Amino acid sequence: MDLDSLKTELESNGQSQLLRYWDLLDTNSQEKLYNELKHLEYSNINKYFKQAMESLNHASDKIDDLLEPLPATVCGSVTRSSQEELKEYNRIGLEEVGNNRVAVLLLAGGQGTRLGVPYPKGMYNVGLPSGKTLYQLQAERLLRLQRLATQQTGKACTIPWYIMTSEHTKQATNDYFKQHNYFGLEKENIILFEQGLLPCIGFDGKIILANTDKVALAPDGNGGLYRALRKWNVLEDMEKRGVTNIHVYCVDNILVKMADPVFIGFCRTKNAECGAKAVEKTVPTEAVGVVCKVDGRYQVVEYSEITLKTAELRQDNGQLTFNAGNICNHYFTLDFLKHVSQVEQENQLKHHVAKKKIPYVGDDKEVVKPTEPNGIKMEKFVFDVFHFADDRSFAVWEVLREDEFAPLKNADTAAKDTPTTCREALLNLHHRYMLGAGSKFVHSDGSSLPDIPCAKKARESGDCRKGENDDHFNKCEVSPLVSYAGEGLTELLDGKKLVPPVQIVMGPTDSEPTILQDITVNGTAS
Repeated sequence: MDLDSLKTELESNGQSQLLRYWDLLDTNSQEKLYNELKHLEYSNINKYFKQAMESLNHASDKIDDLLEPLPATVCGSVTRSSQEELKEYNRIGLEEVGNNRVAVLLLAGGQGTRLGVPYPKGMYNVGLPSGKTLYQLQAERLLRLQRLATQQTGKACTIPWYIMTSEHTKQATNDYFKQHNYFGLEKENIILFEQGLLPCIGFDGKIILANTDKVALAPDGNGGLYRALRKWNVLEDMEKRGVTNIHVYCVDNILVKMADPVFIGFCRTKNAECGAKAVEKTVPTEAVGVVCKVDGRYQVVEYSEITLKTAELRQDNGQLTFNAGNICNHYFTLDFLKHVSQVEQENQLKHHVAKKKIPYVGDDKEVVKPTEPNGIKMEKFVFDVFHFADDRSFAVWEVLREDEFAPLKNADTAAKDTPTTCREALLNLHHRYMLGAGSKFVHSDGSSLPDIPCAKKARESGDCRKGENDDHFNKCEVSPLVSYAGEGLTELLDGKKLVPPVQIVMGPTDSEPTILQDITVNGTAS
C-alpha cells in the first residue's frame, strides 16, 4: 500500500477525513479501506458535487418557456396505425430478431427495498396463479419471441439478454437463474454486468464514511449504463454477435414486451437510432416524466420541472400538449450506444440529485442513522442520452397503458404500483387475450359471465351480479410460452367455454399447451 500517495491525493482534493479512523483499524480493515479509496476519482467527484449543488439551487426553476411538444414526424401510435402498418412493423421486427440482430438489455440494479424484500425485484412473485416471478415471465417471453421469429424466417435465432445488476443484486441474480436452469434459455446468452457506484456526499462536500472502514456508496443510477457498457466491454460482445438493435427496459414493468417486434419495426421504418415508448398521460398532474423537446433537444422532463399551467395545455383535439408519459422503455442502435458511451459524450450527462438520510460513522465510531437529510446521492438517468438524437434519428411510439405498463414499485400498503395492481393488470390483459381469441366465460352451470368484470367498488359494496364478485372471476393467465402478445390463441380457444379461474400452461420443452380450469361445461376434460 502506498499510503503516503493516498494521503497526498486526499489532501489535495479536500477529502482527508476519509482516513480519520485509519490508526484504529486492523490490517485487514486498512487494506479493505485502502483498496476502496484508491479507486475513487476524487477530482471528478468534487466536480460532480459542485454541479449537483448548482442543480439543487435551481431545482425549483421552471423551464416552461423552453418546452416544445413532440413533432408529429417522429411519433407513431399503436391506436392510430392501421392493421396493415402494424403487421408490417411486426414483420420487420421479426426479421431483425430472426437474423440475430436484436438484443435486450435489462436495467436490474435496484433492490426490493420499497417492496419490503431483501432480494432483487426480478425475483419477486406478485401472486399470479402460476407463481411466476418477473424474471420468469421475461425469460419465457424471449423464448416465445425467438420461436415466432424462427417461424417467420426459417432460421434458428437467439436474443441475447444483457442484465445490468448492481453490487447488491448481481450474485443473487446469477444464483437465481442458475437454480432455475435459466428458464429454458441458454446460459451463454444471459450476460450479467454491474453498474457503478458513487460516494454519498455531505452538504459540505465531504465524502461520507458509512463505517470506520467503508465509504458510503450508492448506485450511479440507470444512466450509469453507458459507463458500465464501456467498462465491461458489453458493446464489443454485442458486435461480435452481430447485434444492431437493442431494446432497453426496466425490470419492474410486469407487462413489458421485450424486443417488441412492432416497436423495433416502427423504429427501423423511421430510420431511428434512438426511440422511446410512451403512454398517454392520464391527467395533467400525473407524476410521470414527459418526453418532449427542451430548447430544441429531446429530453424527458419531470413533472416537477413545469408549472401546472403548462401541464394543463391541450391541443385542438383535447389531448394534453405534453402527454407522452415516459415508461423507461427504449430502442437504440448499436452505433448510437457506441457514440453515447464514449467518455466525452458520457461525461456530458448531468447528475440528478436527491437529498437523503445517509447513515454515517460518528465520533464514537458508532453508526448514526440521521432523522433528516444530511447529504446527497447522485445518479444519471438512462434517457438523458435523448439529447444526442435529432428529428432524423429519434422516434416515439405510443402504446396502451393497460397493455404495456404496470410497474412494481411499492408494497401492497401503497395506493398504486403494488403487487396487487401488477397482478390485476396482467390477469386483465390475459382475460382480454382469451376473449379476443373467441372464448366465452361461464359459470360451472354453463350460464354466461359478462365479458367486462364487475368494477372493484361494486364488488366491495356487493352490487355485482351472480358470480361477478368471485375472487377468481378474472383470474385468467396465459403462459408467455403460449403467446407473446395474444397471438396463436384463436385455434386453441375459438368457441370454447371456459370456467374461471383459467390457466393456459406450457413448459419450455412442451410441444403443446394445456388448458386448466375449474370445470368444463361440456363434461369433457380440458
